[in-house]
Parts: sequence; structure tokens; C-alpha cells
Amino acid sequence: MPTMEEYRKAQKLGMREYRASLAAGIYPYPQVLDDILQNTPAPRQEPLGVVDIPLDLIKGTRSEGRKTAFSRSFLPLLGEDTEFAAKWAALCQAHLEEGIRDPIQAYEYMGRFYVEEGNKRVSVLGYFGAASIPGKVTRLVPPRTGSRESQVYYEYMDFYRDTRINYLIVTRPGSYQKICQALGIAPGTPWSEEERTGFYSAYYRFRAVYRQSPLEGVTTGDALVTYLNLYPYGELEELSGQALARRLARIRPELRVAGGDPAQAVSMELEPRAQDQGPLAAPARLLEKIYAPQLRVAFLYEQEPQTSAWTAAHEFGRCQLGETMGDRVETFAFPNVQAGVNDGEMVERAIAKGCSVIFTTTPKLMQASLKAAVEHPEIKFLNCSLNMPYPSVKTYYGRVYEVKFLLGAIAGAMSPDGRIGYLARYPIYGVLAEINAFALGAAFTNARARVCLRWSCVAQDRDPEDWFRDQGITLICHRDMRPPNGPANQFGLYRLREDGTREDLAAPFWYWGRYYERLLELLLGQIWPLHREETQAVNYWWGLASGVVDLLAGRALPAPVARMADLLKSNIMAGELDPFDLPLTDQAGVLRHEGGPLSPEAILHMDWLLDRVEGSLPLRSQLIPEALPLVELQGVLPPDPQPKP
Repeated sequence: MPTMEEYRKAQKLGMREYRASLAAGIYPYPQVLDDILQNTPAPRQEPLGVVDIPLDLIKGTRSEGRKTAFSRSFLPLLGEDTEFAAKWAALCQAHLEEGIRDPIQAYEYMGRFYVEEGNKRVSVLGYFGAASIPGKVTRLVPPRTGSRESQVYYEYMDFYRDTRINYLIVTRPGSYQKICQALGIAPGTPWSEEERTGFYSAYYRFRAVYRQSPLEGVTTGDALVTYLNLYPYGELEELSGQALARRLARIRPELRVAGGDPAQAVSMELEPRAQDQGPLAAPARLLEKIYAPQLRVAFLYEQEPQTSAWTAAHEFGRCQLGETMGDRVETFAFPNVQAGVNDGEMVERAIAKGCSVIFTTTPKLMQASLKAAVEHPEIKFLNCSLNMPYPSVKTYYGRVYEVKFLLGAIAGAMSPDGRIGYLARYPIYGVLAEINAFALGAAFTNARARVCLRWSCVAQDRDPEDWFRDQGITLICHRDMRPPNGPANQFGLYRLREDGTREDLAAPFWYWGRYYERLLELLLGQIWPLHREETQAVNYWWGLASGVVDLLAGRALPAPVARMADLLKSNIMAGELDPFDLPLTDQAGVLRHEGGPLSPEAILHMDWLLDRVEGSLPLRSQLIPEALPLVELQGVLPPDPQPKP
């Protein structure tokens, strides 16, 4: 019987996989869904009807059944003299003559499939290399949790609702939205049949090339999202397989971290003390005495200094480099660089000027920075942002939460009733740490302190300052910088007088010139952390100790309170005071931290608010349009509530 020969071949492959699994310490049989669900809350059942199930996503069986008859990928294990082998061979014959058409019955859980009836059909089709099998599927929906896996799965279900695509598996939140954006389809919009067919073709073409040299833990979906962050979707169909393979080889450092935990993919490079003359400063100073290499450095700004406080601060820092670094550095400014409009052109202009270091001063320019860094590996790119897991582009920012702790301590000391207003701009990485640090500072000096939180990025009918005034709140922490031509003292921490005027008390201050000088000294001193570029993104996250951020005291700040703030600042700089080194409880009463040092990664990735904060994170649907690009790129947003069925 010819098909029995096929069984022997399949069984031989199955035994090979079985032995390899045992040697690697891996469970050698298909997974059992009942075992997976044993210690989890009962999932909700949702029938999906008959769908095409990707064979490589069938991971096991619903119950124990005949699990020991198959290897992990459903290749047969039992001997050829068994009834099982005879049935497998008969099914093989039917497949060769007329094809297998009857759908199997299966369950989908967390994006993977588990067979209830039809194991041998899966085995036969898998042996012959089929891509999918029809199946009547019931989805098992687990309760939503705060875990990364849960967030990705709920995004998967939303994506499936709009696309009916079940073969695209990713491991990072936000990836399905990025796929939609790459295709020019708004998230939440149903896909047409043409769009589904075109994506199917592009995906499997991409998969065929990627699987020639895959990376462990990086799914094809993860790799595709990374690829589409750099190259247009429309080019996938036009590229030859060799050209696509070359591109994938070029972006391999980015692919290495694509499937990992973002919190672990970013290395926080904390600074030496500002007063130290150790490994940061000494090599550059010594090198300067021997010879003076010149760097050409470009600064790309989203706006003009005359219209943006953020741009003005960076431009002031750029100008300071001429005074502090002399002819070792020549700088060029490129204003009005718009993401997705002229960013690529402006980067190329900077390269044409001979710039070997390019600073892009907004997270919105990360994609242009990343694409150029991949195409020009000889040039150093740095983007002013946080939590960007891209090895090819280093990021830099300040630990402003240290200054916000000091502002909170000042506010707590000066508040008669403990109620303090806080206006936050965007719910992005690092901002929640700043809000929580402010609340901890306020509690440090006032046991009754409560922080009333409002957001400037949501649609509202009235000025937040008026809302605070109506609530009887006179101490307000507003925007960090004074906008050009804006109110002279409507930034930082201030107090509202009865006549409506403001008393400026204190504000954060950025010394961007110092930051840029020290980063360039890393390059000139040849102590750039090159050893991490293949496996980790590097984020320079420097605070008070480096001198790149500081507390600026206002004229109205009482001298005793100013001395208290200086003392706290000195303790933070010396490493003797950590704002988060104590038990932390969130608004739901959950103990988030038992005490002791909190890692930089945990601080950066805070997505919760302390119990002393009154207010909540805005929903995506509440954001004003101009806030969406940045928040979608770096945002910490709760999911919009789902409509009730």
C-alpha cells in the first residue's frame, strides 16, 4: 500500500522530532488545552464558525486523548502495525485522491488552536506541507488582566474582528495597530476582500524569506512589524527575494529585540555624578590635548525656536556647544522637520553636509532616524525620547521625576489643606513616574497631600486653571516650560492669588547644552557603549546628579522652603534619597512595590497612578487630534471600554 510507505516516512520524522524534544528538555507531545486551563479562570466561549486554521498555529489537543500518538507538530509516533497507522494511511489516500474537505473541530485560545476532533487530518495535511486546514472553531476568551500577553491578545481579537486574519502573531502591544497604519487603514476599520488577499500574499512572501534565517523568539509577525516600521508596505510585492533578504540582514539588530520584552530590550545608561572627573570626562579631556577631531553635528527640530519652548531649549543647548567645545564640534540646525512629510529629506540634507552625528529632538522623528540609521550605519543617530527598543538609534532624556519630587515637596510644604493641582500634558512613558514622584514629594512634607490630576491633551470646555480655581485649589503644577509669547508665570509650580495673578515658586530646568556636550564627549572619548548594539537599545536617562536637569527656584519661594528643597536635592544627587524607595499603593489599593530601590525600567514603565492621585489616565477616544501621533508612538493608555453586546 503506497500510503503506508508515506506513513513510515512520517513516523520516522515524528520519532526524530520526539527524540530531539527529549534531548532539549522540551515536552515531546502536543500540548493539552485542559492542562493549560486547569489553574485559570473559566474563559468565555465564542463560536467563530468554520475558518481556515493555520497549521503552524495548531499547538495541541483539547484533552489527553491520543496525545502520545503524535510528536509536537502532529507527526505520527505509533508503529505501522497499529490500527492508528492504518487509519492514517487511509486518510492519506483520501487526501491524495480528492483532498481533505471535512472541517476539524477545534478551540482557539490566546491565538493558538487545539484540536477536539480531527487530529489525524491535521497530521496528514501537516506532513504534506499544507498551510491551513478548515475547522469549526470555538474561541475561549480569558478574562482581561494587566499582563502584556493579555493586552496583545485583546488587540488580536480586535484585529481579527476587522480582518478575519488569524495567522499574524505578534508579541508586543500596539503591533496590530502598526500593521493597519502601514497599510493606510485606520484601526477599527473592516478590511475589504482585496486588502485581505493582498496582505495574505505579502505576508507569506515575507515569511518565506524570513524563515530562511529566523531569530529565536521573534515571530514572523514581529519581524514584519519591524520591517514595516522602516520600509513601505507597497514595496513588498515589488522586491525580489534576494533584495528582501538583504534588507532583513541589514535590520537584523532591530529584529533581535523585536520579540523581547520592551522593558528588557532598553538598557538605561545612568550617568556618573556631575562632580566626578572619572571615566566620562577624563578620556575626552586628555584626547583634546593630543588632537582636536572635529565632529559635524546636526539638530533636527519639529518647530521653530520662536514658536516652541521645547525647540527653543534645544537650540539654546546647541548654541552653547560652540562655547564649551570650541572647534571640536560644528553644528547645524534644521527646523520645521515634519514626520512623514519632509523628515527623510531633511535627514539626507544633514548627511550631505557631512554630519556624522544627528540628534532628532522629538519622538515623532524616530522612524526617520531609524530608517536612516539602518541605511547609514556609519552615522550616529540619537532621538530625544524614552522606551524606544531600537539598537540602531540611541535615545536620551532626563529623569525629570527627580525634579517633580522636589516640586511636590515644595507644594506639600506650602499647601494649607494638602490639595494640589497637577496639569499633565501627554500620557506617555515617564510621565506617570513624574506624576507619582510629585505626589510622593507632596506626601513627604504634608501627610494630608492629595494631587488633583488633569490632562491638557483631552478635549475640554474650559481652561484647567479655571477648574482648579473653582475647586479651591491654588497651588498648581503646570507645564514644564514657558511657551514663547505665553503667560510669564503659567509654568512650573505656582500659586494663584485672589486677584487672579500668579506667584512663580519653582520649575524644572533643562541644561540641554550640558547634555549634548557630555554625549559628544562619549563619542570623542571613544567610550560609546558599542558592545550592546546587537542585542539592546541604549537609552541615556540622566538626572540631577549629571546636571542636565535641575530645579529653578522662583522669586516667591520662601527661603526656608528653598533650603528644604536644596537639602532634598543634595540627598538625591548623592544617592541617599530615592523618591520611590518605599511601599507604593495604586488607586485600586493594590500594593505595587513593597519598598527598596525601584529599577529604572520599573520607573519608566509605570502605567498606574498612586493612591494619593485623584484623576485617571485619558482614553484614546478622549485625546485631541494633535496629541494622537505622539501618544500612539509612546503612550500609556487604558483600552477604551468595549460596547456591551
